[in-house]
Amino acid sequence: MGAMRRSALGAALLAAILSGEALSQEEPSWPEFHGPGRRNLSPDRGLLRQWPPEGPRLLWKFSGCGIGYAGVAIAGGRIFTVGDFGDDQCLLALDPGGKLLWKSPHGRAWKGPQPGARAVPTVCGGLLYQLNAHGLLGAFEAETGRPVWTVDLRERFEARPGTWGFAEHVLVEGDLLFCMPGGPRGRVVALDRRTGTLAWANTEIRDRAAYSSPILVDHGGVRQLVLLAHETVLGVEASTGKLLWSHPHPSTCDQNVTRPVFHEGAVFVTSGHRGGGRLVRLAPDSRSAREAWFGTDLDNCHGGVLLLDGVLYGSGCRLYKRGLVAVDWETGKTLFNAPEIGKVSVTWADGRIYALGNDASLALVEVSRAGARVVSRFQPPWRDRPPCLSHPVVCGGRLYVRHLDELLVYDLRAGS
Repeated sequence: MGAMRRSALGAALLAAILSGEALSQEEPSWPEFHGPGRRNLSPDRGLLRQWPPEGPRLLWKFSGCGIGYAGVAIAGGRIFTVGDFGDDQCLLALDPGGKLLWKSPHGRAWKGPQPGARAVPTVCGGLLYQLNAHGLLGAFEAETGRPVWTVDLRERFEARPGTWGFAEHVLVEGDLLFCMPGGPRGRVVALDRRTGTLAWANTEIRDRAAYSSPILVDHGGVRQLVLLAHETVLGVEASTGKLLWSHPHPSTCDQNVTRPVFHEGAVFVTSGHRGGGRLVRLAPDSRSAREAWFGTDLDNCHGGVLLLDGVLYGSGCRLYKRGLVAVDWETGKTLFNAPEIGKVSVTWADGRIYALGNDASLALVEVSRAGARVVSRFQPPWRDRPPCLSHPVVCGGRLYVRHLDELLVYDLRAGS
């Protein structure tokens, strides 16, 4: 009887693997916007080197995400996203096979400019955190979706949304949640992630919040938040909220959106509509920053920027006929512009860039300092028309792509 049971179990496991429903032995994790460390670099290996004309094998489609532009967070064997349903925003949890596990309301839907939910949930320690477009920050049980606490940033810190609402992907480390309300009672704040109570609030910063999301870095012996605000890029001590340094980075069109990139004591920030990109180098003691270079070719609106082998890759603004642009990290020199690739949101895995186009296409792109080559490209069977503004995710041998109400999940494993 024991042998029969083992045989049945083995057959079931093999069937699950072949169907793409089984998770790897090491559970896939992409617990926040742009993944671990917010570097947007997937550890996945052994992926397809090119795709069939119709694209990789579609594992499943979920048509019930609501209206929104958030991608996914993946943790604990669950997939999380957020969308607007009528007058309400809701958080959603799916199992690895695309089955809805729970759906939990979180404030009002955004019906202002570019309607739809924005920020990807952040998962940590069994809790799910998300800031909605009206400034309502909440914590939820990842297992059940039950609300744990909420803080209204407008009431608590006198925060005021920009044209496109609040769009920050909040950051969690240890016992603290960090975000930038941008209000006079709290420009940048840290909250106890379990209770929502205030740990510290910086009120000396004068700049207001933009739509970017922070990163955490170590420099000069200091753990610090690096943030892109409306007119400046700045660093704040993570343990106290003290302002360490700041440098001007004005927005030309209220579009400071793209997450900062940090490498070896320097920070890169970029904005669309010829807001351009600039690299600032931090002083050894983190008390000041000086500009190393500035250029307008890599004026990324909101598709994300990757740093690979000393080169920055990201889309330039579509208004100036720029596609995928490559810029040297040290000098700011533009290495190439590939307008044929178009305006894309990017992630990286197994030596290739995965590009989700503004036109809702998907491309697999090989890059080097010398140029870019589209290895494969196809048009997924979306129900809605472009533009597509979400960011793709590669995790656990799968490609997750969201366009408004639909989430598509593709099998990327070589030989699958």
